[in-house]
Amino acid sequence: MSPLPTIFISHGSPMLALQDSPARRFLQDLGASLPRPKAIAVVSAHWETTGGPAVSLAAQPATIHDFGGFPQALYDISYPAPGAPALAERAATLFEAAGIPVGRSAERGLDHGAWVPLSLMYPHADLPVMQISLVHGADPATHEQMGLALTQLRHEGVLVIGSGSLTHNLHEFRGQPIDAPAALWVSEFISWMREQLENNDTTALLDYRNRAPSAIKNHPSDEHLLPLFVAMGAAGIHAKAQLLHSSVEHGVLAMDAYAFN
Repeated sequence: MSPLPTIFISHGSPMLALQDSPARRFLQDLGASLPRPKAIAVVSAHWETTGGPAVSLAAQPATIHDFGGFPQALYDISYPAPGAPALAERAATLFEAAGIPVGRSAERGLDHGAWVPLSLMYPHADLPVMQISLVHGADPATHEQMGLALTQLRHEGVLVIGSGSLTHNLHEFRGQPIDAPAALWVSEFISWMREQLENNDTTALLDYRNRAPSAIKNHPSDEHLLPLFVAMGAAGIHAKAQLLHSSVEHGVLAMDAYAFN
């Protein structure tokens, strides 16, 4: 079996599960465009642990509705994919072999950073899924190293997905319509990230908070970009980035997606 690409997707608002947009339509087509994996490992911006990453061992992970103030139809959605405890243990073993301390969660379900995009990519919920946490307070280089520890997974039929958002400053959302044009500080950041990714400039990417235009404005905290670095690392040192999708929602949420191969 040829190695699978690793994927970074921007999951935007939880309303992505219900509301039509270019990004939603892209995700609805993405699953079918990829080789069918044996299982999926998702690194979501919405699970952080301290001291090291953790893996989810739940055999039947719950659908976590970790948000408030949305329509009832969103809370009614369930994504009943089976868990992947054997894959979670495999990932934990790879982390430990790389000298990365790892925790194990018996009960962790799928947060909206996982189930919202997966419900669009794989609506039948028939692929085993487990989650891997981010490390709270750790930098991009630490998360790239996490990804590098997992590179073997893509050779074992596992689709590694980093789910976050290319830009994520919700303080700048003031009711703009979903198709509002991108703010200049958003579009400049998108362009800078694309250039570094396509040039495979890892040094610049890992230092994006100092080098990218309006980096702090686009990411007041960086948990929504850190999944990109895990996905990038999980493809291997010499992997190339391919832009799969680019759009902006509400003028401030860049929905870009990349494959690494």
